[in-house]
Amino acid sequence: MKLTWVIPTFGFFSLLALTFSCKPKDLGTTISGDAAAKVYVAPGQKDEFYSFVSGGFNGQMSVYGIPSGRLLRIIPVFSQFAESGYGYSEETKPMLNTSNGFVPWDDSHHIALSTTKGEHDGRWVFINGNNTPRIARVSLKTFRTEEIIELPNSGGNHSSPFLTANTEYAVAGTRFSVPPDEVADVPISSFKENFKGYLSFVKIDKTSGRMSIGFQLKTPAVSFDLSRCGRGVSDGWFFFSCYNTEQANTLLEVNASQKDKDFILAVNWKKAEEYLKAGKGKKEPAEYAHNVYDERTHSATSTMIKEVMTLDPKDCPDMLYFIPCPKSPHGCDVDPTGEYIVGSGKLAAVIPVFSFSKMQKAITAKKFDGEFESIPVLNYEAVLHGEVQKPGLGPLHTEFDGQGNAITSFFVSSELVKWNIEKLEVLDRVPTYYSVGHLSIPGGPTMKPHGKYVIAYNKITKDRYLPTGPELAQSAQLYSIDGNKMQLLLDFPTVGEPHYAEALPAALVEPNSVKFFKLEDNFHPYVAKGEKESKVVRKGKEVHVYMTSIRSHFAPDNIEGIKVGDEVYFHVTNLEQDWDVPHGFAIRRANNAEILIMPGETCTLKWIPSKAGIVPMYCTDFCSALHQEMQGYVRVSPANSNVALRWGTGVNLDEEAKVSLK
Repeated sequence: MKLTWVIPTFGFFSLLALTFSCKPKDLGTTISGDAAAKVYVAPGQKDEFYSFVSGGFNGQMSVYGIPSGRLLRIIPVFSQFAESGYGYSEETKPMLNTSNGFVPWDDSHHIALSTTKGEHDGRWVFINGNNTPRIARVSLKTFRTEEIIELPNSGGNHSSPFLTANTEYAVAGTRFSVPPDEVADVPISSFKENFKGYLSFVKIDKTSGRMSIGFQLKTPAVSFDLSRCGRGVSDGWFFFSCYNTEQANTLLEVNASQKDKDFILAVNWKKAEEYLKAGKGKKEPAEYAHNVYDERTHSATSTMIKEVMTLDPKDCPDMLYFIPCPKSPHGCDVDPTGEYIVGSGKLAAVIPVFSFSKMQKAITAKKFDGEFESIPVLNYEAVLHGEVQKPGLGPLHTEFDGQGNAITSFFVSSELVKWNIEKLEVLDRVPTYYSVGHLSIPGGPTMKPHGKYVIAYNKITKDRYLPTGPELAQSAQLYSIDGNKMQLLLDFPTVGEPHYAEALPAALVEPNSVKFFKLEDNFHPYVAKGEKESKVVRKGKEVHVYMTSIRSHFAPDNIEGIKVGDEVYFHVTNLEQDWDVPHGFAIRRANNAEILIMPGETCTLKWIPSKAGIVPMYCTDFCSALHQEMQGYVRVSPANSNVALRWGTGVNLDEEAKVSLK
């Protein structure tokens, strides 16, 4: 058999050459003299924006101040995090439970900040887990992961999470089409017959933020990439870029780039809700985990769910439509008015801009170019507002400045390009360093962009930072966009690997930040709300230590009667009621990590001693001038010993025992 290799638009080596050939001759001239002043945040002052950045292969979320580019926090989400004990403490372990068991890692690409009436509201931030398909919700009051829900029937949750204008749903498409979970064992060669690309609509409670899978749409076996909700005139719709409409299952770099065009899938989700009410949905077997953290008990629970509601487009006409889009699209972005949908074909030399109004007219007039697996394909010219000509090479992602303009990132030509949405004219372009992926404008994916900055997240840095071995620091670059010309202001390294980010004004978040947890509201089952409540209780081989911490000691800080092989649970309550006074707890020979306990909180560290001896324990987080003195000892005796269980703080245990005997 003869294989014909089709390298669309550019050959691989041509692409590689272009990637590295755009380096400016004089890097120093690309930054003007006032750039430093524009990003300077004086001591004691604060940044104007919070920027929430996905962590890529580290499975976490990082928070930066803008314009300073200062890292403020790493929020653990899908991966264990030794700094805080997330995924190590008994309270947070359930957060990482899945239908495949305990999974302490994921690949996180996209951020979504909650919105009300299409504008950021400062309540929650959502993030995807790609490898084990999941969506997480983080509270912007505590900057903690409060909830994680697994997605059944999904081969990979890259295309997620994307929110409706009032945060009714977080929507997720599958990157890898797979057979439904209940009939998973089929030949790979039966891709076109047996594989499906599910879209998950995760319902979000408007008050608590609590998530549940409202329904899933069974779609043809394609790969979904990026998406945006309709807003304004297009409210009630969703738009997904999708590729591999060839439905190839091997060597996709060639076999999934055969057609001149792929699709944007337009979803009328309000129509889907109508079909559900009409009884068109079908409950199908599925198994997925739903993990929730409760701030009242400072503990998480994991529930396994066994079914999911599905809708089949074959039974639901007028719900889905395909819009042809230049091949291999990545971005699919909707402007602040909701009228224009921007597609970004990675292998295209133009940027197509579609009109929602024209799409509605085309649907009414049935201007279709056939069907794709029973879903109507709209005529390209009938829905097209126009094409931006010669914008750059390798368009990826577009955001909006709120002034009628769009800015698109170009991976191959390593640049950001600003263009007018209505006139489709290129207005400005600036280089990035190098191979930019996503970009972020504060408020850029909402109805109210704050058109002051754009941040480029780059894949390659090369000569921008001091070398750090074979892998260089990950890169972000801040540009001002409030003038006629975009201006590079700042390079700053990021926690790797950054993908997408969203930013919002700090004023929406800062006033609601939790400073400490009230002890009277702590309903943890093992809480000790004062030193008088500290104790050690044995239940067979289980030993529960009700411990308190306060500057600068633990109670108890001397414990005897622990035996080799015991399961020892240190339930540590931080008695502080002041802002930013956490206490850490660690014990020698533990095979997990520390725990970090916020003021008023209770956390649990499990420890199984493996050998007899005196074992130190101590506070790991600097809390006072006497932090070094915040320590204690546990005596571990052989499993068959008869050493009595006793404990105390500030006393001689032998003397204490004599007193108790009297």
